[in-house]
Amino acid sequence: MIIKFLYDRGLRSQHANTVACLTIGLSVVSWAASKQVEPAGIDRADRWGIFVATWPATWFGLGQALAQYERTLDPAA
Repeated sequence: MIIKFLYDRGLRSQHANTVACLTIGLSVVSWAASKQVEPAGIDRADRWGIFVATWPATWFGLGQALAQYERTLDPAA
């Protein structure tokens, strides 16, 4: 139901997989930026990196679910 809703709103598996790949890079960038900018030290930088690093799995999962839904719409593909 949620996957159909997202598909009907224009989200495709390629979009979700692209976002997943971008969030991997965002995790590294957020860790590095937090490490250099914030005076809290490496502990907070690690927490930021780990927090953002949880996002790719969600987006890859959505990408897989959307790909499966797309296959049901066009079984010839």
